[in-house]
Parts: sequence; structure tokens; C-alpha cells
Amino acid sequence: MGKTLGPRDGRRWNEFKLSLCSKKISTQINNACLYSQKVVVNLDMLYQNIEVYTENNKDTFYIFNFYECRARNNPGVQQCGIEARTVPVFSSGIGIRLFWKNVRDGFLSVIQHLLKIFQCKFSMNNIHNRYSFEKTISELLDLQLKFKKLIICFNQLKNQHLLWNQISNKLGLVEDLELLSCLDPGCRPLFTSWPQNIRIKSSDWFTLESLLTCTCTTISLGGSLLENKDLDETFRKWKTGGFPNLKYLYVNSQHIANNGTTILGMHLFELDEMVVQTDDGSKKATIHTDHGRIEISVTSF
Repeated sequence: MGKTLGPRDGRRWNEFKLSLCSKKISTQINNACLYSQKVVVNLDMLYQNIEVYTENNKDTFYIFNFYECRARNNPGVQQCGIEARTVPVFSSGIGIRLFWKNVRDGFLSVIQHLLKIFQCKFSMNNIHNRYSFEKTISELLDLQLKFKKLIICFNQLKNQHLLWNQISNKLGLVEDLELLSCLDPGCRPLFTSWPQNIRIKSSDWFTLESLLTCTCTTISLGGSLLENKDLDETFRKWKTGGFPNLKYLYVNSQHIANNGTTILGMHLFELDEMVVQTDDGSKKATIHTDHGRIEISVTSF
């Protein structure tokens, strides 16, 4: 998994391992400005493992979390302190293995420790019921973690309503939000905050009202039920100054068609490659269309 660490990677990794050894050394690392190092932390929810890499992708190391019984009779295991706990630790060529009595609690402890060492952006994948994802993601957002990417697969969740109620007001902490799979009938999430970018694979529940209130920079809606008349209202709002953050909108819907209903007074085929401007002339948008698809790319003058 990942690439082999080079000399620079090894130095960064040694700094992290030192941070586990003592509070005194951790303070010295802080004074040496290690905290200024920006890293991306990828959380593997299926296996409770963590990949840490710098934003320029030059340094990478891995943190593997296991149950404590895996550490028995292993001569290479040492004891290290992390978040007021003494943890069995085993170093390997590509990272470190930590052994916990409770893997999920240990997973959160490692994340809290990383926040003290680095400036972190988090990504999350491999969502699975097995490790109480709903509780974990809520706890992470309560810590004010900033997510570079958050992927939620609804059909893997035990309680879709519970998760959404817990996180809907914290989505401003998320840069890229991806919502995958279909929702249970009757589950229609309401947004009380918005990520920077949103991509919804099956967006038949995402209504015109939701779209008109969306403040995202990038909006991608697959499997939508939006119609020509909905997009006409959307584009007219944009022309009069609405959607101030919008740079890209993509909608895929079987209801987008040359059916006699116009968008901005034009039929769908007439809009393809059309350039339109806002009423105040501050922005322009290039429109691309096809049967069942429409997208606009916005630029400012």
C-alpha cells in the first residue's frame, strides 16, 4: 500500500515516532516548527488504519491499529505513550503498528495526537457499519476537524437520519463531500450548512429548493429528477446574482430533454456551447448540453 519511504520520509517518520515517546520531546518538536508542516490524513474506516502524507505527496507513512492480543509474544514491540495511554507499538518499514484494547477508541486517540503534531486535513473512505461510523464521524466533526474529502455511502449506515442530524450543521468543515448510493424511502436530508464542493451520485431526493439554497463552488448531481423548468429557474437566479460561489454545475437527469420546455428562452440543443452573462456583466458561463445532461462552467471577468 503506497510508496516506499525515502530518506526524507524516514526523517519525518522518526519525528512522529519521537512525538510518541515523551512530552518533553514532543515539546521540542513543536519548538522546531514541526507544527507548521501541513499534512493530509486519510482515514480508512474499514480497517481503522491511517495514511499520513504531505500536501506535495513527497512524504508518506502509515499507522496501523490492531487489537492488543496481536502484540503478545512479539519481541519487537515497545511501550509508548499516546494521549495519556501506554500503548504497545511495533515499527515497520512503512509505518507503525499500534495495539489497543478498543480499536475504535485507539483510532480516535491517534487522530487527536496527529492534530497536536501537524496541521491536518482529513479524508475518509471505506465507510462500514462494522466500526460504528455514525458515531465516529460525528465525534470527528465535533473536534472541528477539517475534511479535505468525506465520502458517505448511505446504504452502509444503520441509521441515516441519525448521522445526518448529527453532521448537517458542520458541513462547512468539509472541502469535498461525496454522497453515494440511494437513500431509504422517507429519508430526505436537509442541509443547514454546505461543504465547498458536493457530488451526489443518486440525487433523486435533491430538490429544486435544495439547489436554489446551495452555496457550494462545485455541484454535481447524478440520477437527478430535475427538469428543464427547474434549470430555467436556476439559471435565471444565477443571472441575477444568485449562486455567488458557483464555478461549476453538472446535472444528469432523464427529465432534461428537448420536450418543448425552454431554458433561458432556448431549447436544449440551442444552449449547447452557449455563453451567457450575469445581468451585471461580472460573470460569464459556458453551457454544454446533451439529452439528459447539462453543465455550466463559470468564470469572472
